[in-house]
Amino acid sequence: MQRCIVTALAILLAGPVLLAQPVMEYLDRGLIAVPDRKGDVLVSWRMPGNENPQTTYNVYRTTAGKTVKLNTAPVEQATSFPDTTVDLTQANLYTVRAVLKKKENPEGNSYTLPANPKNYLSVPLRTPAGYSANDASVGDMDGDGVYEIVIHLTGRARDNSQRGETDPPLFHCYKLDGTFLWEINLGKNIREGAHYTQFMVYDLDSDGKAEIAMKTADGSIDGIGNVIGDSTKDFRNAQGYILSGPEYLTVFDGLTGAEKSTVLYDPPRYPNNLFPTSEELKSLWGDGYGNRMDRFLACVAYLDGMHPSLVMCRGYYTRTVLAAWDFKQGKLVKRWTFDTNDKGNGKYAGQGNHNLTVTDVDNDGKDEIVYGQMTIDDNGKGLYSTGIGHADAMHVSDLDPSRPGLEVFSIQEKFGDAGANFRDARTGEVIWKKPSVKAGDDGEGPGRGLALDIDPRYEGYECWVAGAGIRGLFDAKGNSIADRTPACNMGIYWDGDPLSEILNGVNISKWNYDSSRAEKIFDARDEGCASNNGTKANPSLSADILGDWREEMICRTADSKELRIYSTAIPTNMKLYTLMHNPQYRLSIAWQNVAYNQPPHVSFFLGQGMKLPPPPTIKVIKK
Repeated sequence: MQRCIVTALAILLAGPVLLAQPVMEYLDRGLIAVPDRKGDVLVSWRMPGNENPQTTYNVYRTTAGKTVKLNTAPVEQATSFPDTTVDLTQANLYTVRAVLKKKENPEGNSYTLPANPKNYLSVPLRTPAGYSANDASVGDMDGDGVYEIVIHLTGRARDNSQRGETDPPLFHCYKLDGTFLWEINLGKNIREGAHYTQFMVYDLDSDGKAEIAMKTADGSIDGIGNVIGDSTKDFRNAQGYILSGPEYLTVFDGLTGAEKSTVLYDPPRYPNNLFPTSEELKSLWGDGYGNRMDRFLACVAYLDGMHPSLVMCRGYYTRTVLAAWDFKQGKLVKRWTFDTNDKGNGKYAGQGNHNLTVTDVDNDGKDEIVYGQMTIDDNGKGLYSTGIGHADAMHVSDLDPSRPGLEVFSIQEKFGDAGANFRDARTGEVIWKKPSVKAGDDGEGPGRGLALDIDPRYEGYECWVAGAGIRGLFDAKGNSIADRTPACNMGIYWDGDPLSEILNGVNISKWNYDSSRAEKIFDARDEGCASNNGTKANPSLSADILGDWREEMICRTADSKELRIYSTAIPTNMKLYTLMHNPQYRLSIAWQNVAYNQPPHVSFFLGQGMKLPPPPTIKVIKK
């Protein structure tokens, strides 16, 4: 299928070199060895964003005390190496050493592949009875350059539109070797559901160690057993909703789970009133029972171009509020608030999605928040609103490399003329759109949309939607290029070429453009794994957390007793910096768990015919 494979030497956030450098986490080599089910092993390692692009590598294998060098010449075309002479009946220690200017670094990094290995890493879970593992995030909690995993455990859950009590949301943190670090229990005054608790895992104070931030309430318990607020309070009403009582925003220590800073959540349900009436709530949010009011989003953004800020959001169907916070010297400090109820902001109301993304859309070195069909500037002012309205899916990257800057592909939930729409990310100009042809069972337009580069015959990303009678694939110019529509969920970089694969649930497939069919590469259901969130069907996380630039799939077993980390064993000849040192991609991993999960994207064109960008302009911080 693939006509040519582009070899790239470096990756970067596309932006002005002379502007401020985002402070990003130190990452180690991320070395891993993955058996390919045929008796061979792919040894794969990370190229950090601050590494010299001329670096090459030597690969060693130690078996039963005997060490051999596997490569005859330093590895320079990739950051992975296939070992075709391995004896998998024995334990094998792999070591990779960097080589620069013909001088080998004696330190290196090592990874032990046990005898008779599995094709995944296992992280045993302490899932309580009645709960299951759900969405995950990653952060380096101890500053050693290795990610830890935060997993959201869900029991009884409800959508905002559904009555009934829920179980308290739980969060666990594990090291990759399965070591359990802490549990945070949000308590009975936080309702469980996809739209209620958005958890941000990031190094918010740039000290080299990550924190976790989320909305809390009276009775929330931190990772060392301390209670936030008054544990005797119970604000659940007869329908199981929580429409009164204080609301907090808390930053927890990533290593211990201990509370570090707690402030009142902004905005409150109703100003200066802990016990608003349903009519008061309706006057602000559009209904009085919490459906629109308790739709939360969250993200992290480099609003000053250097330091990460936490952005907590409320509402998108009607009123929308975004509050930006900086975490300084152990305290949350308000940066700005954007409210569609403020004078001059009316056109921004009702434009949000069940998700969002963060990137520098205007190339000024500072991040903007792309909040569905509107975009908020780094200073907390509205940049533009298209007026197209709420939707369930959105994708932002250099989708059309023939145009300057970034583009946005989204959908339109209401039945209308922009069922699929493609716009300029900086100005909001709608470049092309496709009308909904027929309404779904709910009378609405399409419920899903996806943009990935899956067909090398057409420049840029292909775009498609599910529902509303909009059939087939469109190229980046809006031309119809196929009648069939692939699965419309997520994407993943898995095989050796620059095209994306299709990730649907825990199934990875390759689009065959000749037959217009997706062909299975790997399905974790065959090994007892399951996806999350019903028909939304996503793994716990898809991200580049180990090995070379390609992505891992982290998913739960069907019984939620284990997380499995699957990494590709397919060789490649592409040498790219880790995607996690591209700021847009790294911030995408932080918000991937928010509401309706979307795949991450980088800030440059990554696909067939890609040009080679310079190294990322970032500042890497070690603890």
